[in-house]
Amino acid sequence: MARTRVRTARLASLVALSAALPLLAGCGADEPATGTGTGTEGAGDKPVVVATTTWEGAFAKAAGAEDVTVIVPQSVHHAPDYDPKPSDLAAVAKADFVLYAPFEPYAAKIKEAAGSKAKLVEVNLDNDPAKAGAEVTRLGALFGTKDAASQWKTRLDDEVTKLNGELKAAWPDGKSPTVVSQVFTAWAAGLAGATPAGTYGPEPVTPAQLASLSAQKPAFVLDNAHMSTGTVLPDSGAKQVTVVNYPGEDLDLLAVYRNAAAELKKAMSGS
Repeated sequence: MARTRVRTARLASLVALSAALPLLAGCGADEPATGTGTGTEGAGDKPVVVATTTWEGAFAKAAGAEDVTVIVPQSVHHAPDYDPKPSDLAAVAKADFVLYAPFEPYAAKIKEAAGSKAKLVEVNLDNDPAKAGAEVTRLGALFGTKDAASQWKTRLDDEVTKLNGELKAAWPDGKSPTVVSQVFTAWAAGLAGATPAGTYGPEPVTPAQLASLSAQKPAFVLDNAHMSTGTVLPDSGAKQVTVVNYPGEDLDLLAVYRNAAAELKKAMSGS
């Protein structure tokens, strides 16, 4: 209701201004009225976004959305296990855009709660820098925040270039390490400039996979903090590194890359 009152008041102001313009012209006013062009027009029309998790929420924030509500608490380790409460679904009904991922089991509830007003947006949750940049650009076009999305993509490119350089400088013996990645952490291997030896998951590693991946003699296994199945390649000599995909409550997606780089540097330094 608050948004409706804002828009109604704004309409009334515009009508009053239209009525006053002929009077100003009749008085021979040559100078434009003061207070125009302040950039505050349309402030009440910024999109209201509801995201199922901090991952979708971070994509929305990167794309320029400022009013973002996240349904699944960041403290929930495995987001797909969350069961939305009635209050969560009520928030969805008030949104302009609802962001979700198709693999989330509560997607059907989210769709039903959105009603006819909200636009449902399926988000490609992949932290691969190229894919993340493309997704943020797409969301910026949907939200009407293209400039903000473009500025964030520039920051992402700069951050990735910086981290990639730091990680290459940390390569053991100056050589690209061979790594095995969980399917949703392969982006971190790319960030490090590592040599991929294969992927596993999201299901537990089978005996055949274990034999095949171990035969590649990887130096590191990049596990997924949110879908861990324990030690992936026991007795292989590979050091397991935990990679976190979901941003924190601040919805800072760039922090995900920084944190992954920090963990990889520690592992490559032997600490």
